[in-house]
Amino acid sequence: MGTSASKNPDSFHGGREGGGQLYVSLKMENLKIRGDLIPHVYGSSSIIGSWDSSKALSMERESASMWELSFVVPSNHETLDFKFLLKPKYSNAPCVVEEGPNRLLTGGTLEGDARSALFKLSGDEDELEYRVFIKADIVSPFDLAASWRAYQENLQPSRVRGIPDVSINVAPDAEFENGSAASLELDLEHYVVPAPTASSGVVYAANLAETPRSLVHAGIFSKSDGSSSGWHSSSKTGVVSTDHANSKKDIEVTIGDPTNIFPASGMVESKSVGTFSPLQKQQDGQKGLFVDRGVGSPRLVKSASASAFTSDLNLDSEAKKDMPAAAGAVAAAAVADQMLGPKEDRRLAIVLVGLPARGKTFTAAKLTRYLRWLGHETKHFNVGKYRRLKHGTNQSADFFRADNPEGLEARNEVAALAMDDMLAWMQEGGQVGIFDATNSTRRRRNMLIKMSEGKCKIIFLETICNDERIIERNIRLKIQQSPDYAEEPDFEAGLRDFKERLANYEKVYEPVEEGSYIKMIDMVSGQGGQIQVNNISGYLPGRIVFFLVNTHLTPRPILLTRHGESLDNVRGRIGGDTVLSEAGELYAKKLANFVEKRLKSERTASIWTSTLQRAILTASPIVGFPKIQWRALDEIYAGVCDGMSYEEIKRNMPEEYESREKDKLRYRYPRGESYLDVIQRSEPVIIELERQRAPVVVISHQAVLRALYAYFADRPLKEIPHIEVPLHTIIEIQMGVTGVQEKRYKLMD
Repeated sequence: MGTSASKNPDSFHGGREGGGQLYVSLKMENLKIRGDLIPHVYGSSSIIGSWDSSKALSMERESASMWELSFVVPSNHETLDFKFLLKPKYSNAPCVVEEGPNRLLTGGTLEGDARSALFKLSGDEDELEYRVFIKADIVSPFDLAASWRAYQENLQPSRVRGIPDVSINVAPDAEFENGSAASLELDLEHYVVPAPTASSGVVYAANLAETPRSLVHAGIFSKSDGSSSGWHSSSKTGVVSTDHANSKKDIEVTIGDPTNIFPASGMVESKSVGTFSPLQKQQDGQKGLFVDRGVGSPRLVKSASASAFTSDLNLDSEAKKDMPAAAGAVAAAAVADQMLGPKEDRRLAIVLVGLPARGKTFTAAKLTRYLRWLGHETKHFNVGKYRRLKHGTNQSADFFRADNPEGLEARNEVAALAMDDMLAWMQEGGQVGIFDATNSTRRRRNMLIKMSEGKCKIIFLETICNDERIIERNIRLKIQQSPDYAEEPDFEAGLRDFKERLANYEKVYEPVEEGSYIKMIDMVSGQGGQIQVNNISGYLPGRIVFFLVNTHLTPRPILLTRHGESLDNVRGRIGGDTVLSEAGELYAKKLANFVEKRLKSERTASIWTSTLQRAILTASPIVGFPKIQWRALDEIYAGVCDGMSYEEIKRNMPEEYESREKDKLRYRYPRGESYLDVIQRSEPVIIELERQRAPVVVISHQAVLRALYAYFADRPLKEIPHIEVPLHTIIEIQMGVTGVQEKRYKLMD
């Protein structure tokens, strides 16, 4: 065994003159440590001011074999004179002082020979030998103050220490007994408040797909009801008319300037962790890749001499457009694909296959939302939307017959238009295209494969449902919501027509057996079913399979709420782990009443909280439901800024404050997290919320709930740090076959 000592390479005296403080850490390690002997330190005045062993400072156990003591050296005490000793834990026996001379630490440097700490015990026992580690650093008074404040505020014992990570049907503590102040109105609708992005009603999923720009360029556009003001069919005869309803010169179409959407070559803005920017200007003659570690942190340069990269690495000029605005594993996978994969593998086309009313469009919409949330540039191209835009909404079942050459040609034409649009978008920087159509024959799929050769990788996603009850439900929803039947006043007539259309597809349907594919068989209900994969490899296809395995259409509510107001909320400080204020405790009681009323018939519901006190205490009054603590639900970690107010950050760390103001999404607190980091660690929560078939109440924190809410609301990444998630408000997300709806309840101000 031996000893080691380290210090900051800068001069300690120079650092001290600049206002720094000398921070010393002493550690002792013995793999065969005796639990009845506690290591202590005693010595000169800068430590305890006495060589009296009864006043020695106890070292804290850091691990099973390691003890540690840290302290700050006063500026007028450059030299430390100390020794280690062992004190019996359970008796008044004499202390055992280490053998050898005193240890001297001058200006952070250990004088004399490095040595272990040897202790000779009484009797015939062997001497004990501890390995010693001494570390000294200069730290700023600001960092010390922030650390000390956080320590002092969290010094009080945790009020949730005895609560297990998973608890079921635990009775509430007496202090949380519900009183009249916590009671709620019988009608919960009394507390409903408008949602910031509330939709006017159920939205047909296909209408949310990408707007067909090839038809917009041609001067054909969609009305709000889904009908077309351009090409249309005059009657339900299955024959397509090509009369122009309006003159093109009367139509004004505005096309965005692509240069405003995609920065010009050489102008790269890449701030997310792990992404690289090969087009950035390199200074001082250095070559290689710039690796950006986050806003507000120094940029590191990978030298060209390193074996991992070569100076002649040549990526195409669109490399930057293929990088997702994400962090961690997502960015790392994109980098690997960019450097190692074939060009066509950098872009992925998920081509849906399946009969009508099998949930293709719903699956496409969910997958699009998931991939966007992860940071992948993803768009949903619905061929039905193209068909309605070009040929109108009044097509009868005859239009979909395989022996109708005009109808077949028209359907293949709009499929080709949609594919052309998707491939063009990929060339402009798109990463994942979801191609939503029946694609029910090999001939149609071969056409798509031929169009995409050398441009993107195709994976077929086939949805198969054999449950007649689910199929009937989907058909009826189709008649109610699809623009194809918006002008059909007779529901039963629309139902007969759609079933005729379905029979036409069934006659020629050919299951996928070619290429790379994923088959979802009876996965809609979330019970049973199976998923088959063929020739699937890579990070992104793997994530897609994992997501699809856990998704279903079972209707259920998800309730999102922040913890009740905490003491740090009152003080205006971020982070920390304080308890609830009086208002926060009142909200906890009101929330328990709300959950009891809202989920009284949902006895399989569960309560999820973070591992922080304020979230666990908010859930404490809720009874009758399992409670699970998730570390992934903890608030964004503010690093060295934990426990500070924004005003203190602005005053003491102006550069960090400005960096955060410029880009809250990618900004990472020093030694802390960014919003992108929060999104990445929240992915298991999203997957489990998708998998759950029963209601879930999530009690978490503002940044985490912003990330979760953005997934369900399909909000862009850049908006996440600005989403409104107020205290004492419940956001109810209703998931089911009609998509996602939102309702908000404000229980108190």
